[in-house]
Amino acid sequence: MQRITARSQFQRALASRVVSRTTHFALHRVELPSASTPKPLEPELVFLQKSFPLRDVWLGALLPKRWARRAVTRNAIKRLIHAVASEAEPVPAAAAYVVRMRASYDRGLFPSATSAAFKATVREELQQLLALALKSPKPSEGGLK
Repeated sequence: MQRITARSQFQRALASRVVSRTTHFALHRVELPSASTPKPLEPELVFLQKSFPLRDVWLGALLPKRWARRAVTRNAIKRLIHAVASEAEPVPAAAAYVVRMRASYDRGLFPSATSAAFKATVREELQQLLALALKSPKPSEGGLK
């Protein structure tokens, strides 16, 4: 599994549709062109091949400060995202995924980002997010299948 780090990779993945949602997270997926695809003529396919050079599963985490104010919270959630994704069942097709945080956790319930209760709650929600994504049908995004 490769990590998404470049801004252009995040932008392309976030421009795709949301494949699953939970209370606090949304998962975006963009299918990558297959190796058997003939020489791409469409600009979108060329951009995808340049943005994601390896035909593999790519994963990125987007946690705005608006939803997780403290850096320790953002870092803990990012670590959990990558850990849960690496434990998840293998994804059959090469694709780029971005987990986007869309709501904050109540600091009254979870004052510490390093507490076992907080990590267990986030882990459970991320597992649910990935399970929903693997059950959903593949999106048809402009001819990419």
